[in-house]
Amino acid sequence: MNQPEFEALQPMDEHNRVLQSMVHPTDYRNPVPSGRYNLVVIGAGTAGLVAASVAAGLGGKVALIERSLMGGDCLNVGCVPSKALLSAARRAADVRSAGCFGVHVGSAGEPSQEQKTSGPTNDAVLPVTVDFAAVMRRMRQLRSGISPHDSVQRFSDMGIDVYLGQASFVDDTTIEVDGQRLSFAKAVICTGARAAAPDLGGLDQVPYLTNETLFSLTELPRRLAVLGAGPIGAEMAQAFARFGSEVSLITSKRGLLPNEDREAVAIVQQSLEEDGIRLFGGAHDVTVRSSESGSVILKYEHSEQGYDLEVDQLLVAAGRKPNVEGLGLENAGVAYDEQGVTISDTFQTSNKNIFAAGDICSPHQFTHAADFMARAVVRNALFKGSMKHSSLLIPRSTYTAPELAHIGLTPQDAHQQGIDIDTFTQPMSGVDRAILDGETEGFVRVHVKKGSDTILGATVVSSHAGDMIGAISLAMSQKIGLGSVANAIHPYPTQADAFRKVGDLYNRTRLTPFVARLFKRWLAWTRK
Repeated sequence: MNQPEFEALQPMDEHNRVLQSMVHPTDYRNPVPSGRYNLVVIGAGTAGLVAASVAAGLGGKVALIERSLMGGDCLNVGCVPSKALLSAARRAADVRSAGCFGVHVGSAGEPSQEQKTSGPTNDAVLPVTVDFAAVMRRMRQLRSGISPHDSVQRFSDMGIDVYLGQASFVDDTTIEVDGQRLSFAKAVICTGARAAAPDLGGLDQVPYLTNETLFSLTELPRRLAVLGAGPIGAEMAQAFARFGSEVSLITSKRGLLPNEDREAVAIVQQSLEEDGIRLFGGAHDVTVRSSESGSVILKYEHSEQGYDLEVDQLLVAAGRKPNVEGLGLENAGVAYDEQGVTISDTFQTSNKNIFAAGDICSPHQFTHAADFMARAVVRNALFKGSMKHSSLLIPRSTYTAPELAHIGLTPQDAHQQGIDIDTFTQPMSGVDRAILDGETEGFVRVHVKKGSDTILGATVVSSHAGDMIGAISLAMSQKIGLGSVANAIHPYPTQADAFRKVGDLYNRTRLTPFVARLFKRWLAWTRK
């Protein structure tokens, strides 16, 4: 079997060698198929791994095909490496701001007289040296340490036939991989998506980074431009700014994190700017070219003025493209378009025996979403279930500092659907633990159906919003109303106490003037 080169595995140090031995071992030989498979899974990212393991665990004869790296984007070029970088960047920021808490590190020495007299201030910034090579080495070490969970060996040990190579449908019941043909009763396409290059003049003539190559860097770019201000762009812009790069974040007319609550985005934007990031919002007519020195020059229009921006590295984080090439979907009668494979609400493609899950077919391009889609697919494909894509309640989180998490409807969604809502907001500045942590910027905001406590959506902005949104996800999935959320006792002091407080805000609306008069009369009577 021909062994491809993978950009994600650069540099090829001891950690990446371990990673490759787990997710695409060079000495691996594909099994020889025998008999018909209950389920053939194409793609070994999150959706594929979950679908294969669940089906095999239920007794199915399962094949799993991966052309690149087991673990997909999440392990190799997504969640795992990016969060390792964000963790390191957060430590650097914590050290820089330690003076706010009366903590002085290294050469900072004793606080100045001004600091002693003025008290804690965000301006008390301490000098920090970031060893970027060590940061990236730690990331590679941790990634390789996690890789056994997604390895060829682990899934082979489950009784799954793992094939490495390009899968292609021969017809509606047969898939070919590495010269062998696999017969299936059901199949599921989990090939995911990849970074998409926007239509910019000159982009194909200059070197640029995507999430697939960013994590192979070993030297910190002195000047970094990030094109695209969705979650990936915002997170990596902040991380590299905290490492010490001069970062310029260029957004389209839709602005920073365009799908999120604008008040929440404003808090995140302020944090990005405090980290030294220059935001260029609403840029258009962007072109790029290389300079004689090897740098990249971006030319763009903003507010009827032209600008030139010279950087050492360009990160393109402006969209995703489905991985449909080479699959022979036409041979199996599977419909697809530029958005990916077309599915019904029960994850079925235009071929009734072929399903799809994950980024290849869903606008919810998150690891946790792919996980639950895959579980639904196994139930629907093998056991004639009817779990629906539209019924999945999927939270999302952007891991900037502060984090921004959301679940359910936004006010705009509710308006478009003709649903009247009431909104309750608890600022983190009113939560004792947030005050003590020095993290008062942010809020918990919950939308309920007007006149009831039925939760329709929520937004959280805080240092741990991604963890906190799970409480609302649980409440919504179990149909627990906001009034009942206030009845749950949280340890004091915690930032999660904001949920109890926002529940109290709702419960106070139930104390109408009429009910208040009844209470007053009752209490007056009991005094007699």
